[in-house]
Amino acid sequence: MISTKRLRLALVLICCAMVAAPVVGRPKKNFSVETLLEWRYAGDPVISPDGSKIAYTLRWVDKIEDKFYTNIWIVTSDGKRNRPLTQGKFSDSSPVWSPDGTRIAYVSDRSGKSQIHVRWLDADDDAVITDVLRGPGNIRWSPDGTQIAFTMFVPGNPEPGVKIPFKPVGAKWADPPIVVTKLRWRRDGSGYVSEGNTHIFLVPAIGGYSRQLTSGNWEDEGLEWTPDGRGILTAGDHTGDEYNLAGGEIWSVDVAAGEYKQLTQRKGPDTGPTPSPDGKLIAYTGFDFTGWSYSVNNLYVMNGDGSNPRLLSSALDRDVGGLRWSQDGKGIYLSVDSEGTTQLHFADLSGNIKPVTRGMHQLRGMTLAKNGQAAATLTAPFRPPDVVTFPLGDPGNIRQLTSLNDSLLAGYKFGKFEEIWYKAFDGRNIQGWIITPPDFDPARKYPLVLYIHGGPHAMYGVGFNESFQALAGSGYVVLYTNPRGSTGYGQEFGGLINRAYPKDDFQDLMAGVDELIKKDYIDDKKLCATGGSGGGCLTAWIIGHTDRFAAAVSQFPVTNWITQVGTADAGYYHGKMWMDGMPWENPQFYIERSPVFYAKNFKTPTMVLTGEEDFRTPMAESEELYLALRAMKVDTKLVRIPGEPHGASRNHVSHAIAKELFILEWFDTYTKKKMTN
Repeated sequence: MISTKRLRLALVLICCAMVAAPVVGRPKKNFSVETLLEWRYAGDPVISPDGSKIAYTLRWVDKIEDKFYTNIWIVTSDGKRNRPLTQGKFSDSSPVWSPDGTRIAYVSDRSGKSQIHVRWLDADDDAVITDVLRGPGNIRWSPDGTQIAFTMFVPGNPEPGVKIPFKPVGAKWADPPIVVTKLRWRRDGSGYVSEGNTHIFLVPAIGGYSRQLTSGNWEDEGLEWTPDGRGILTAGDHTGDEYNLAGGEIWSVDVAAGEYKQLTQRKGPDTGPTPSPDGKLIAYTGFDFTGWSYSVNNLYVMNGDGSNPRLLSSALDRDVGGLRWSQDGKGIYLSVDSEGTTQLHFADLSGNIKPVTRGMHQLRGMTLAKNGQAAATLTAPFRPPDVVTFPLGDPGNIRQLTSLNDSLLAGYKFGKFEEIWYKAFDGRNIQGWIITPPDFDPARKYPLVLYIHGGPHAMYGVGFNESFQALAGSGYVVLYTNPRGSTGYGQEFGGLINRAYPKDDFQDLMAGVDELIKKDYIDDKKLCATGGSGGGCLTAWIIGHTDRFAAAVSQFPVTNWITQVGTADAGYYHGKMWMDGMPWENPQFYIERSPVFYAKNFKTPTMVLTGEEDFRTPMAESEELYLALRAMKVDTKLVRIPGEPHGASRNHVSHAIAKELFILEWFDTYTKKKMTN
């Protein structure tokens, strides 16, 4: 077990190592988790209207306070100047350029609570323009630059409790009981869901009173101004039915009157309304509701008044997002995940869709200037996310503008990256990737870590992954794949696990392990498996269906679908969309899909690791698996990470380091200490 004393000593040693003076000619080290203390993260790139500058967020670690902070930086499109717009131990986020490019609005807590700030770039003057009680989000400039619209939670009346008439005056009693009446009453990462709704507000761009524009017993999900400034587009479910799983519609809100007009009528979620430059058309995403756990998110276009809706991406069969209109209004640029990569595509109004970018990378957060210059973040197998730019007319000319971690990573060696395709039991092609240790010798035998993604409707990609590189740096071959149910391969492939999860995806994973063993550099007595969330569920499924693995770590898993549906923040959704009926309607189905009910087969030493404030896969799921392992007298350990939501390492870098060290030590115990070649 990793003791508190040992972890503290490790952190101190790492800190000392990171601040030590560089030594000329020092040999490179294998990549390890010590880099997490110095890691910097680029995100939310937004290009100025004239294409000359890109604002982005830079997230960094305060090693002493064990906290993450975020500031805003600006880099010129030629990469010659990169400077901070904001600095300090604050949370600065969501930068948005004014239409004339002279100002940037952003959200910050530097005034003591989260507010909207505006920075004038010609003089570096900064003003707090709101004084609201709750955090604003989705900030958008009006087309004329005189107003800023944003969304904010509006509290409703709390559920009534009981009044205790005999409480003494001045008595200091405990907090009163919490009364719950909602179907979905808590949310991972934020806790109890308060009574109230999120609505749209307007504030003058120079500051002043924040006027509430919309109201009602529903959520306004995002916002975009219409080009004439007279309307705001939003999405949301106005049915008032908390049992509705079919999603909401797109609405237009009159800025003067605050009145809604419904624009879409289809049963299925319609989201992300994006008006064309002249306002005559609206692009949006959605799909027909079928009750399946996975449906491809499609591209649609309709007239500005909601008439003549039409599907544009029927031939694409991939999820789309990040919609941006071309300046001439003749088509839409969109982000597409496919086979591990994320690329920019262009769709014309006839439904012809073609890729704009190509390559082994993931481009995310794409934003466009009026002159056709684009900006995004790019990550590749050996390249952490950095800000890049390219002209739409020459998309192969991608220029990297930031190098946030280059100096840090220059002192490390990396494992080799290799793409593989292999056959599943039914002949389907499954994609995966291998990372081998630095100084890899194919004549040696190496332990293997099978790393399983969550979701389960998600996609591993070709972006840089520090966890995989750290395992490779410790001497493991890492295999990660996209089994059936993964996104990025179309509707049919993603839907194969509908009401059949986990099941055949397990066989896809085992086929990948078998494929790697054929390469003759894997020690088949030293196989390890791990994954988080859906990957944690499949890890728990593995140990109940095979004993071929030497060790396993199930991270924040689902282990009993009956209790998952009853306690998770998304439990009702899981029951209705993923299962064959609710637990009381079809208990046998739940039992057959729940890893804990295969405990009689448990033999693999398994550690269970979860954040104590995880409401997506609540701690009880991990406790049930741990108890089953202990009852079966299998080597096990339950690691509870305090104060962390789903993911177990979101709030503190020390928790991220501890998680990686726990996993590594567990695998080392059963592949390097107890086993021989």
